[in-house]
Amino acid sequence: MTKTKQLTLSTKQIKFLKGLAHHLDPVVQIGKEGITDSVLDTVDRELKNHELIKVKMGQNCPIDKKDAPKEITDAVSCAFVQLIGKTMIFYRPNINKAKDKRIILPKD
Repeated sequence: MTKTKQLTLSTKQIKFLKGLAHHLDPVVQIGKEGITDSVLDTVDRELKNHELIKVKMGQNCPIDKKDAPKEITDAVSCAFVQLIGKTMIFYRPNINKAKDKRIILPKD
């Protein structure tokens, strides 16, 4: 998994990312096993592919929804954008993507 410095976003950037994420479907599901290495690997891979993703916690997930974002951001080095119900939004820029495919955040 990628280890980089912790990402911090401004309020303006968070609002921008929330708007982009609105139409997205969750690409990662956390099940009854909780946040496993497999889940973290999938989150890492999907962030490389998409930069902005939704992660859904299943009904039987043993992790508290307020603790999960910190656990994921620490393990995968990404920014937590929002928690809606049991769905979390994460962002990590990928400088290796083509410029026209990247998410360009607004300046502060």
